[in-house]
Amino acid sequence: MLMSSGFVKALKIAAIVFSLMIAVLLILAYTVNTKFAVERSVIINQPVEEVFDYVKYLRNQFNYSVWGGHDPDMIQDFRGTDGTVGFISAWSGNEEAGSGEQEIVGIIEGERIDYELRFFEPFESTSNAYMTTEAITENETRVSWGMFGSMPRPMNLLLIFMNLEEAIGNDYETGLNNLKAILESTGS
Repeated sequence: MLMSSGFVKALKIAAIVFSLMIAVLLILAYTVNTKFAVERSVIINQPVEEVFDYVKYLRNQFNYSVWGGHDPDMIQDFRGTDGTVGFISAWSGNEEAGSGEQEIVGIIEGERIDYELRFFEPFESTSNAYMTTEAITENETRVSWGMFGSMPRPMNLLLIFMNLEEAIGNDYETGLNNLKAILESTGS
């Protein structure tokens, strides 16, 4: 069966347009930054020792982070000694919660906890996260919660359409405000 010359011409034009679109996307992927960083802070009216002693335990994150609330039936698994390097908090939940794990990879007692976040579903990625505590006064502590990482090209194009700073930042703000309410009402 022979194709009409108009159909062949239309196919060639479509192939050229498609090729140009792919080329533009690839060029764009090299102009968009692959790195991202998000951080939020809150002042908690408690001494730094009490605040740090609460936030260094990953199990406590489920009390104040918004992500645990995405799936009340989420399965959690803890491995190791909480509050120490090497402790892993893993989760598996519905589509919104996804699955992954968070490992404590560094602790500076009273100041900083570093984590590696490994997401498995709905997509695979690895990022770094941290919480820091800083004494403002004897009874006031600044807590900062942040995350940073990078997205490989061409996946970094998603950063154009997703505002990670706002989405994750809003979740961190809510979590930090929840943490503030917990620690100020109970004194940890």
